[in-house]
Amino acid sequence: MSQLRPAQLGPLVGHTTTKTARIWIRGGTESESATLDPQRRTVGVIAVFEEGGKRLRAKPAYYFRLRREYDRTGTFTLGEELGLQERPRDLWPLKPNTEYLVRVGTLSVDDPHPEGESLDSSVLDQRLPDPKVWITELEGLDAEQAEARFRTFPDGNTAAENLSFMLGSCRYPGLLWRTRHADAIFGPMLEEARGRDGRPPANFSLMVGDQIYADRFNRHIPLGLADTFAEFQERYHAAFSSANMRRLLRHLPTYMILDDHEIEDNWTQDRIRSADSRQVFNLAIHTYMSYQWVHGPSCFGNRLYYNFECAGLPFFVLDTRTQRYMDDVAKDLSDNHLLGRPSLDPGEPSQLELLLSWLSSCQQKLGDRPKFIVTSSVFAPNPIAARTKRQGSPEQVVQWKEDSDSWPAFPETRSKILSHIVAGGIQNVVFLSGDIHCANVAKIELSGSPAAKKLRSFSITSSAFYWPFPFADGDPSNFVHDSRASGQEDGFEFQVGTAPHEMHYKAWNFTQDDNFCRVDVDPDQHRIVVTPFGSDGKVIEKGGWFGSAGEPIESVLELAPW
Repeated sequence: MSQLRPAQLGPLVGHTTTKTARIWIRGGTESESATLDPQRRTVGVIAVFEEGGKRLRAKPAYYFRLRREYDRTGTFTLGEELGLQERPRDLWPLKPNTEYLVRVGTLSVDDPHPEGESLDSSVLDQRLPDPKVWITELEGLDAEQAEARFRTFPDGNTAAENLSFMLGSCRYPGLLWRTRHADAIFGPMLEEARGRDGRPPANFSLMVGDQIYADRFNRHIPLGLADTFAEFQERYHAAFSSANMRRLLRHLPTYMILDDHEIEDNWTQDRIRSADSRQVFNLAIHTYMSYQWVHGPSCFGNRLYYNFECAGLPFFVLDTRTQRYMDDVAKDLSDNHLLGRPSLDPGEPSQLELLLSWLSSCQQKLGDRPKFIVTSSVFAPNPIAARTKRQGSPEQVVQWKEDSDSWPAFPETRSKILSHIVAGGIQNVVFLSGDIHCANVAKIELSGSPAAKKLRSFSITSSAFYWPFPFADGDPSNFVHDSRASGQEDGFEFQVGTAPHEMHYKAWNFTQDDNFCRVDVDPDQHRIVVTPFGSDGKVIEKGGWFGSAGEPIESVLELAPW
């Protein structure tokens, strides 16, 4: 029988609920190579060791598949799956708001079948002993490589509870000796997530794009540009094996979504017409699904977008990259689509239509509770260069907006969302974003009718985890602070039925420092508190130049009561 080994990557705690938790790993190898023997089947072994701080006598243990089509990665959903065994085995139910300790390992099984064939789980099960025989060996594995300690979500079915989560994006890998700096922020992020200085523990983290940089410099510069499977794989292995990030991922449920650098800079789906770009896209999405998508919720088949709930509050995580279409009509924004082309059949809803339906359903079922829309691209504020009222020829205006690589280039998508929010009276919509290497918050104001004026909406941006070139982009002066101010005019017009409406916003508390944001939802005070932390674990301060004391940044967003 094969020796039990620690996972090469993971364990990572993925999609979690009140009763389940999805654990992800990549199979262990017999050497330092990332290549696994094609003549061997790789199987995961998982066991629950503690529940609620108490050691279990009868430790439930399971096998699970690490699939070749997902680069020998795999997941097991505790509380939901029985593993490979056909023989009866009781499911171990998880309890809400309870801490669990699990251990995970991998083993290899000889396989004479060609690599293209899939071995049936029942056949594989016959070659394996009862998984409980590995309990002692699991306990002997290095905790840094084998152990995950996490808490299930609280039950929020009756009323929204306090909710806290970590938000961030854009982890540049660093160059040469500075690669260790790319990992620094995840140590303080875990400490903050555990709760300190009177703050409660966080429920989960959201990583909203650019978890890797497939193009370290620019898609037009071949140096450092991933265009083979091995190069994409290396980006993930470097990111997920770094000490602080690996420790964070095995202690805090984490949800991920891609942005452009998982593929190539400023990616739009129109590029897939090129054979070279199509090859890069296929490689990028294959590795993305293996390392980021597979441990998240699978709500819409193989689509990358998804939704989930925590503490009775709903989240919809958008895919704003693989369904982004531009330049169908040259020099025209009206045929640009950020969330997929419009549906031609009610039975085949687009991502946008699913989002709108989700918003209506949340408002109907949950009332005015906050509704979080995760969009890697920033909903507000817009770049100064792409503001609505900028003067120029029609061709120039289109080019400036498309160069923004964000929502200004997709007015039809933005208009449909805002129109739906107003028409449906959808209260307390909060957009969560990354991408721009400049954290901030923005209050969105809607006008045109009494119903629109009653609605509260906000945007929260946290970026970047690590970006060593603040002089290159992300300067706060490059973004609109007040869409009504002279020189910043950026009101966005849309219609609700035949009635004209307009969106304005004010943005504040900008910072270019490497950061993650802690987001605390307080249902008693009907507010959200957003606090950015730097790579040293301290609250980022505003001002404080030339040795003077700065003022800690904290944004209080006042929502409508719910």
